[in-house]
Amino acid sequence: MLYALTLLASSGVADPAAIAVHFDRAGMVETLVVAGQADRANGRVLTADDPVRIASVSKLIVALGVLRLAEQGRLDLDRDVSDYLGWRLRHPAYPDRPITLAQLLGHRAGLTDRINYALPLGTDLETALKDADAWDDARPPGGDFVYANLNYPVVAAAVEGATGERFDRAMTELVFRPLGIDACFNWPTCSDAAVARAVVLYDSEGAVVRDDLRGDRPACPVVPAADGSCDLASYRLARHGAGFSPQGGLRISANGLARIGVMLLRRGEGFLKPDSMARLETMAPVRPVTGEGTGGFFCEYGLALHSNGTQSATGPGCRDDLFGDGRRRLGHSGDAYGLRSGLWYDLAAGNGTAYFVTQVPDGQKGRRSAYSAAEEELVDAARVRGRDTSPLASPADGH
Repeated sequence: MLYALTLLASSGVADPAAIAVHFDRAGMVETLVVAGQADRANGRVLTADDPVRIASVSKLIVALGVLRLAEQGRLDLDRDVSDYLGWRLRHPAYPDRPITLAQLLGHRAGLTDRINYALPLGTDLETALKDADAWDDARPPGGDFVYANLNYPVVAAAVEGATGERFDRAMTELVFRPLGIDACFNWPTCSDAAVARAVVLYDSEGAVVRDDLRGDRPACPVVPAADGSCDLASYRLARHGAGFSPQGGLRISANGLARIGVMLLRRGEGFLKPDSMARLETMAPVRPVTGEGTGGFFCEYGLALHSNGTQSATGPGCRDDLFGDGRRRLGHSGDAYGLRSGLWYDLAAGNGTAYFVTQVPDGQKGRRSAYSAAEEELVDAARVRGRDTSPLASPADGH
């Protein structure tokens, strides 16, 4: 169903690409809103099977892979992560406190984004993290929440240390293949068909910012080395971690997100054990609970999972009610390169929503929440659209 987002349609720029997909515990999925083009150069219309750089929703998918490794006994969320990295990681202001995967996944390790987390190929992660600007002296490991993308290259490096596999390949084996999803980090492990359907990201002025692939994989899927070279053979496992953008570089379709949402609603069904689901969904308040420092966006956060719709329970200053109905949903948001995205599921209602919208101006805010006005309009449009329901296909063994 086509729906023009009125908020941006009158800006003089071509309509944004936007989609909202509904899913439920029974495994039904329905595309409620779809608008715009996946690629303006050839006029390709957006569909729910087109992969997009989904931004920080990627963090939730990384956590799923980590939990699978924990169930296999190959990672321990509460052990010193240095044991998996093969080198010693310490907060310089708290050198006697070990840093754990749970702290890294939950943004409570003391890291900050004051240094560039998109490390060029050839950069050594251990050396990069010796920069004092990478750390917040006021926040020890296990202390207060501070959202920092830099946590996730460390998590990816630990995955590599535990598996002996490059991060993007490990995620294929741990998450995408078992769930039958054609998805990838930074394109190398996606199918040719997925590459051909890539959603081009445009900024609010209509300029291309990411993934103008024209059907071909990028010549360099990582940030090139300082000398401009891109030899992936030089990528060192557990010594870089940032190469395949664990913090935001997942390419996945709205239908792929819906499949993950159905698994979460079904409490891990054949993918994660009940204890892992309980650990994933254990929330801790973002202090101060008013959401200070985040504009009321994050009010509680767990292991790469946060909530919305909690503002009536968490106090004044929390503005996380994207859907405007006061219902508590779990999931993760995304915001990068003009795209806003989310995967949200409501355990009590047994349903959820996966969405993204492009060309959102930086810093745009909605009327009722700290989310963007474009997101509020999109979820409102989805709420009132008719439904054309179809079942999700059964999971496949591979791509």
